[in-house]
Amino acid sequence: MKKTPFRIGTTSYIIPADILPNVAYLAGKVDDVELVLFEVEEGGGNLPDENTLAQLAEIAARDSLTYTVHLPLDLRLGDDDLSRERSTRKALQVMRVTEALNPFAYVLHLDGRSVQQEYLSPAWQAWRGRTHTALAELIAFLEKPALLAVENLDHYPPDFWDEVLEGLPVSRCIDVGHLWVNGHDPLPYLEKHIAAARVIHIHGHTQRDHQSLSVIPPAELERVIGFLVESRFKGVLTMEIFGEQDFQTSCAALSAVLQRVHLEVKWKNH
Repeated sequence: MKKTPFRIGTTSYIIPADILPNVAYLAGKVDDVELVLFEVEEGGGNLPDENTLAQLAEIAARDSLTYTVHLPLDLRLGDDDLSRERSTRKALQVMRVTEALNPFAYVLHLDGRSVQQEYLSPAWQAWRGRTHTALAELIAFLEKPALLAVENLDHYPPDFWDEVLEGLPVSRCIDVGHLWVNGHDPLPYLEKHIAAARVIHIHGHTQRDHQSLSVIPPAELERVIGFLVESRFKGVLTMEIFGEQDFQTSCAALSAVLQRVHLEVKWKNH
């Protein structure tokens, strides 16, 4: 069997510990670790310090590991000028700190809840303009603008970000779990945006999302993975789950699907 064309990863919060012990635990088991930097305040939070960064770089070099960096969740890039300035500053802070790790992507939420019910209205257009201004500042920091991967969110129309991102050289983070939890078939969305996708997030859902892939019907999981294989996706597929048991059962579910599509994945030390 051939190996998967894409890299397989998970989050930096699988065992109940900080980022470095998690990366040490995951090294050799996955190809990529999503550094979950949700709790960032200016000058603090869970941003890695220089010693931690050095150890993360050492692990990456030793185990052929890459990192995706999930930017903070509280960014409000388009709400008003003050929010835009604060959010841009925070995002750039995280990007500067983690730049030495040569991230595969920076995953970004474009929070549009302030205009979510006013899609395409004048208020939405103003939000879009401020968002473009903020994105331009983030893009200017990057040598490759496509390293900035904008994620689709739950409880939004799937096409909410299409006009926002039109003409911008950013990439997509397609969150299949968010589409599932809102009752959307992910295949049309994947077909529409896979060419611009750098990262795919996948996770199960019952009463909540970000659960093990084992709760997804195998045939549905196979539809998605089969599409990624057929489309020759070569980015990162992140099992966006949080917990050791969910990680283990997700690995098992994904391995079973990959075997059915005649691909191989080796979970070392697993």
